[in-house]
Amino acid sequence: MNRRQFLRLATAAALPALSLRGRLFAASADSPRLLFVFLRGGYDCNHLLVPYASDFYYEARPTLALPRPGAGDPNATIPLDADWGLNPALRDSLFSLWESKQVAFIPFAGTDDISRSHFETQDRIECGEPGESSGDYRSGFLARLSNVLTGVSPIAFTDNLPLSFRGSVHDVPNLSLKGDPKARFDERQSSILSDMYQGTPLAAAAREGLALRRSASADWQRLDEEMAQAGRDALNTHHFATEGRRIAALMRDRYRLGFVDVSGWDTHVNQGGASGPLSTNLRNLGEGLTAFARELGEGWRDTVVVVVSEFGRTFRENGDKGTDHGHGTVHWVLGGRVCGGRIAGEQVAVNEASLFQNRDYPVLNHYRNVYAGLFGRLWGLRSSQVQTVFPRSRPIDLGLV
Repeated sequence: MNRRQFLRLATAAALPALSLRGRLFAASADSPRLLFVFLRGGYDCNHLLVPYASDFYYEARPTLALPRPGAGDPNATIPLDADWGLNPALRDSLFSLWESKQVAFIPFAGTDDISRSHFETQDRIECGEPGESSGDYRSGFLARLSNVLTGVSPIAFTDNLPLSFRGSVHDVPNLSLKGDPKARFDERQSSILSDMYQGTPLAAAAREGLALRRSASADWQRLDEEMAQAGRDALNTHHFATEGRRIAALMRDRYRLGFVDVSGWDTHVNQGGASGPLSTNLRNLGEGLTAFARELGEGWRDTVVVVVSEFGRTFRENGDKGTDHGHGTVHWVLGGRVCGGRIAGEQVAVNEASLFQNRDYPVLNHYRNVYAGLFGRLWGLRSSQVQTVFPRSRPIDLGLV
């Protein structure tokens, strides 16, 4: 193999999967750990947190509504309190965390963006600026958070650096989990690639990027061996369960601020009921998050995971047995540090009169205010630091940690 051939292969294999700009960090052992999970596509929150006490829910969703709690029905909603229930697809994952008071749900959450545009609303959330900002998205709220923290090493588990981390004073590594984990460099290939950058401005970044890739590959090889031995372990048959364990392998000892996005939530057609496509997606996500928690081990005690989506879906089902772009949604906050087992934030009765524009949930808990309060409490941030992360926010402390 000549130099040109190897460079072409190396670039194709390495650069899409790993940003060579990244620096290896030494994480502070006593620093909290935060993973931000973005569900791209606008998931139907009513299929997760079911307002089973509302008759209007069953009127509005004749084919999609999940059955009220009932003994002996495997498809019945799992009651969480007198008003809300959980999709039974999450019985073996998220419900276990609920019972141990390690997950809280925030209904009627979201942004003040009413465009119902995937890209516009996603960008606004990742930017974290006030709604009246100009839309010049050169800085993300996780980047600003990492800028005000000390000893909190960031990483994005994405193909490219997400908007959330743009503008960081740190070189934030991004490591794709979507490629073939077996596509690894051996020591000879790594040496050749490193030599190619020797004497160039990218030399140090190349060395450190390859070091991160070697470390990640070692962790993944160990996990692959464990999963092969597990055989019929259902957790390990799902793609996000695999991703969850790999994320944990890196965040356990090294990184304290992570971002990952998950697609497949735009359910306009044939969304399904308790055993349909959306329930399957929720089951996979729940199993992946549970796998992440298990792989962290003792590190779970210092961890908070935030799960958000750009918006919810229409409360009424459409003519194609699906749901369309909505407004308010349900955010999840889970982890060993979380004061869970409760439905948090401002709420309103679920009925036709309370719908926003007569179609979807209103936003009563603005994400910037909720996470300004959460981050301030989690890291003990000063008011000025909170305002750096979320300018002109009005922090709300929901007692989540």
